Amino acid sequence: MASPISANRAELLAIATSVATEKMIDKSIVIEAMEEAIQKSARNRYGAENDIRAKLDPRTGDLRLWRVVEVVEEVEDYFKQVDLKAAQKLDENAKLGDFIVDPLPAVELGRIDAQSAKQVIFQKVRDAERDRQFEEFKDRGGELVTGVIKSVEFGHVIVNLGRAEGVIRRDQQIPREVARVGERVRALILKVERQNRGPQIFLSRAHPDFMKSLFAQEVPEIYDGIITIMAAARDPGSRAKIGVISRDSSIDPVGACVGMKGSRVQAVVQEMQGEKIDIIPWSEDTATFVVNALQPATVSRVVIDEEESRIEVVVPDDQLSLAIGRRGQNVRLASQLTGSQIDILTDAEASEKRQKEFAERSKMFEEELDVDETLSQLLVAEGFSEMEEVAYVELAELATIEGFDEELAQELQSRATEALDRREAAFREQRRALGVEDALAEMPHLNEQMLVTLGKGGIKTLDDLADLATDELIAKKRPEQRRRDNSPTPARRSERAEDKGGVLGEYGLSEEQGNEVIMAARAHWFEDEPALEEAANADSSQ
Repeated sequence: MASPISANRAELLAIATSVATEKMIDKSIVIEAMEEAIQKSARNRYGAENDIRAKLDPRTGDLRLWRVVEVVEEVEDYFKQVDLKAAQKLDENAKLGDFIVDPLPAVELGRIDAQSAKQVIFQKVRDAERDRQFEEFKDRGGELVTGVIKSVEFGHVIVNLGRAEGVIRRDQQIPREVARVGERVRALILKVERQNRGPQIFLSRAHPDFMKSLFAQEVPEIYDGIITIMAAARDPGSRAKIGVISRDSSIDPVGACVGMKGSRVQAVVQEMQGEKIDIIPWSEDTATFVVNALQPATVSRVVIDEEESRIEVVVPDDQLSLAIGRRGQNVRLASQLTGSQIDILTDAEASEKRQKEFAERSKMFEEELDVDETLSQLLVAEGFSEMEEVAYVELAELATIEGFDEELAQELQSRATEALDRREAAFREQRRALGVEDALAEMPHLNEQMLVTLGKGGIKTLDDLADLATDELIAKKRPEQRRRDNSPTPARRSERAEDKGGVLGEYGLSEEQGNEVIMAARAHWFEDEPALEEAANADSSQ
């Protein structure tokens, strides 16, 4: 059987060209693979100890085979070394220390050698093909592609993309959508990963960006950048919401996305297996956008807590179920769309909540400031909710309240300061009972109440505090979205699930303040270093 080495030149080049064209890779890679295969086969014939090289000319098809040997004075390895006399027969200019070429004749390889060479070529070509696929798709994340369903394995859909294969995992498919082998399918490239078995192209039909890409194909104004989809949220296979805005005041963004007689939005709905889509005008004003996002429900009032990224929405009693939606779908999608936690309350519940808060604050002022009920209620009605507000507000502002004068304002501030001192003393006693060191009280930005919280969290010494990362100390608890039901109680209708957050996450310390606390707690570590260094120097001198 003729070996690749003894094949005619035209045949070798024809094979290289054919493989490169079929696999869509560079011809030089195939040539390199052939050379490597020939080298391996030749080593099997001449001995693996030899350093054998092969070179195939990509233009003429000429093949050269040789081994490399080192010129030495005394030969120790006859496979890789040669003495000066023998070397000069090969190259008259050879001298000690040179590496010279010893030409080898083409050989006829047996069936096993030819098969081994074939495997080397296939492996090299396969690796090159994988590299080509990865390079082609690595920067295409977020792009919409069309392919043909090749197979369905364990619920995952394998899609032939022409030059590569992608997979739509079960969690990225539209629920109840049936995938049939041979059908064409559109999907979003979610991410591309390089793995040992080749590049893995992960596709999605459930991601909100899939819907955005479909609208960009159907609505020319989106493709041209006149209309922008600012936010999108989906419950795949059931319902979706998108917030759109137009850069051209003469173009209605909602109307453009809907199209003549709904033609544009229906094309997207059909691709998404009948998923209902609410198209909402986006607004920079959060309250306005929330009202739009909760359509078709009517909203009475919106209260925004920007610090907690939380929104309280009040709706008429008859609009409650509509605002929440089936299984909480409407408010959940609105929360995703706005990026904020949304609590839904009825007018009656909101009124009850306000009355409860009013009563609690009035009671607190009445007890802490030792004033009558009328005066405490007046403070709450004027917007005071915390003792610190009364203690540290400008005296003139407090005196301008109807029925107040400067003398009364001064007295209230004095009582508020005393009340805060009493609180601090009570927390100090509680902190010491928990075993929290006094040294922690010297840390910046921390008060006795915070130290009590630290003590309850097991942080009782400077080293305990110093060992924390800033996030572990001050990170706020973040609301998570979770499935809601139609429970009539506000507690069940609000998004209550939260991350653990930092030990002092509830106190609103900034990252800068958190860093200052941690660095102050670690300061004693560095103060000890000079003493340790001195002791070490003293030991070494002895």
